[in-house]
Formats: sequence, structure tokens, C-alpha cells
Amino acid sequence: MGESKTTTGEGFGFYKEYVAGMMAGLATVAVGHPFDTVKVKLQKHNTDVQGLRYKNGLHCASRILQTEGVKGLYRGATSSFMGMAFESSLMFGIYSQAKLFLRGTLPDDGPRPEIIVPSAMFGGAIISFVLCPTELVKCRMQIQGTDSLVPNFRRYNSPLDCAVQTVKNDGVTGIFRGGSATLLRECTGNAVFFTVYEYLRYHIHSRLEDSKLKDGYLVDMGIGVLTGGLGGIAVGIYIVCFINSIIKNVAILYEYYFCFYDAVLVSCFAF
Repeated sequence: MGESKTTTGEGFGFYKEYVAGMMAGLATVAVGHPFDTVKVKLQKHNTDVQGLRYKNGLHCASRILQTEGVKGLYRGATSSFMGMAFESSLMFGIYSQAKLFLRGTLPDDGPRPEIIVPSAMFGGAIISFVLCPTELVKCRMQIQGTDSLVPNFRRYNSPLDCAVQTVKNDGVTGIFRGGSATLLRECTGNAVFFTVYEYLRYHIHSRLEDSKLKDGYLVDMGIGVLTGGLGGIAVGIYIVCFINSIIKNVAILYEYYFCFYDAVLVSCFAF
């Protein structure tokens, strides 16, 4: 990151942010995909008029484990692993490189919104083209399962089959359905997230300058968990306020990163 050790050009050099982002993305899916599966099933089946209504997230998770086992919680994870690894790699890599470019010869004396915001929005615009198709495939795979009302003849055998069938039936534009909303979400969401993250991280490190805890990977990872989580909460609040100010009483089908996702993602990247 711009204000931390991750953009100094040491270690992996130019590719360091991309490699670290990819590993963080893989870790995020490994930890967070089961929660996302439960969320998607609740959104799908609890909104269908004749669909199975789960009592809550715990009931949904227990049903999946009873009928499908642990693998049911990771349904559609293949596309998530691929998409999240690529998306996180691009997000952190492009953001870090764009920030270095925009900073130029300016002194590194703290976070600057005129650098953070355009860098984050540029990274968000790029990754939206990766996220849109992978999220579509992921969601379509997740709603399948023992309790699903999707008829067998309409089910997909794998994420690749889902992608191929979507393109075959709906054309190339079908795989990018919801692209405009994803682009808007990623650009604005990234700007909010990285602004909150950078400022909180900078001020926490400033407070620790005279402390024995100022150095160390575990301390840096802990700060990443805290600031990443708070950044995710800020994005969630922003998205809800933004939607409510424009469209009333409309179900939100896509959500930005959970604060849990952000905490895992940023802590892995910082470490």
C-alpha cells in the first residue's frame, strides 16, 4: 500500500503488489466463500414466492451441511478462486502503481485524497470487467443444490459449463449482465474503502511511532484487520445510503465486500 512498506519496490519489486494481492484473494475465498454461499441462498430462496424459506443463516448453513456436506458450502468456488485471485491481484497492483505514478516527486508525507481516490477508481474500473462474469457464474452455481428449485435440465455441471451455456444462450453480453452496476459499485466502493483504509492506517501507525509495537508483521497484520474491516463497513454504509437516496424499496442483489472479507483480504496483503 502507498503509505506502508508494500509500495517501496523491494522484495518482489514491480510484481510484489500483484503477487501479494493474488495470495490475499485466494485466502479470502477460502475463508469467506461459505458465508457468501449462505447469503446467496438466503437471497434467492427466501425471495421466491414458492421457494424454500430458511429461518436464518445458521439454519441455511446447517441444511447445506446435512444435504450436501462441506462441498456444498463451496459450490461455485472455482470461479471465485480464479476471479478473486485475479481481481485482488489487479486491485492492489494497479492501485499501488497508479498511486506511485500520481504521487510523482511529491513528498510521501501522508495520504492525499487527490491521489488515493483516482487511483482507487481506476483500479475499480479495471477489476469490474473481471468481477462481473465471475460473480454471475458464482451466483448461478451457488443457487443450485439439494434444496434448489432449479429444474435438473437447467442446472450447470461446472462453472465452465455455466459460462459456456450463458454465452451460448445470451451471447457475450449475457456474461456481462449487470456490468454497469458492477462498474459503478467498484469505482465508488474502492474510492471509499481505500480512503478510509489509508487514513486510518496512517494515523494508527503515527500513534505507534514512539511505541515498541511500531514494527513487526503481526502488528501490521493486526492493523490491516482493523482498518480493512472498518473500510468495509464504511463502504457498506455508503452503498446503502446511495441506493436509498436514489431507489426506494428495491432489493439489493449485489453487495460490496463484507467487512469480514475486507479484513481477511487486507491483513493477508499487509502480511
